[in-house]
Amino acid sequence: MWPHVLARRLGIQYPIILSPMAGGPSTPELVAAVSEAGGLGSLGAGYLTPQAIRTAIVEVRARTRRPFAVNLFIPDSSLRPPSEREVDAATAALEPIRRELKLDRPPKMGSVPDFAAQLAVLKEERLSAFRFTFGSLDAGIVRELHDLGMAVLGTATTVEEARLLEAAGVDAVVAQGSEAGGHRGTFAAPFEQALIGTMALVPQVYDAVRVPVVAAGGIMDGRGVVAAIALGAAAVQLGTAFLATPESGAHALHNPHCSFETW
Repeated sequence: MWPHVLARRLGIQYPIILSPMAGGPSTPELVAAVSEAGGLGSLGAGYLTPQAIRTAIVEVRARTRRPFAVNLFIPDSSLRPPSEREVDAATAALEPIRRELKLDRPPKMGSVPDFAAQLAVLKEERLSAFRFTFGSLDAGIVRELHDLGMAVLGTATTVEEARLLEAAGVDAVVAQGSEAGGHRGTFAAPFEQALIGTMALVPQVYDAVRVPVVAAGGIMDGRGVVAAIALGAAAVQLGTAFLATPESGAHALHNPHCSFETW
């Protein structure tokens, strides 16, 4: 029998959490569908403006009355944003792959919106759960979110990061293994030191903190769910496994039912 403590805190039926895939894949439709099925839908809102976040929340609530979460990126003032020249160079390096796969060139992404303004929207909307990646929150902010009725989850890629999140007062730590798709959530060590596989990281974090642990990274089916729970996870987070769903905002090439005749 899987653990129920975190499920009760999040108000979900099953220990399944949708990974908050920023940049389009986790649409309001997908977030609502996962929540309606008994899991926790999560909207990846790190790149969205405050108004776009509010609009997305309204769209999710129009489709479900069940709990869901929104994820934001913790800003790091020590990081220098890439120059336009660096962005152009990276785009050019990927051009041969795009041509081979017949993908359109993506639009240039602007700067990440103001975190404080994003968070203010979530407070006003009084979400069921708030999630964050790339850092830790001040304990005072976590208490404020708790006072508003929100569960708070933070992402860790090492035991030390998990301890920092627990000290901040989070309700659960998302232990993100090196198999995780998209970005890495490392914030307290060089990323080379944080390349720990999910099934190795989960029991380490479980032994190091007292709050529930969510396993994330490379979990694609029931076998992975059972394995993670056996190692101490109270829930599992899946992202890639949902990319091929009808509600996903991922490119059509991820959909197993799409037609390749136009390639």
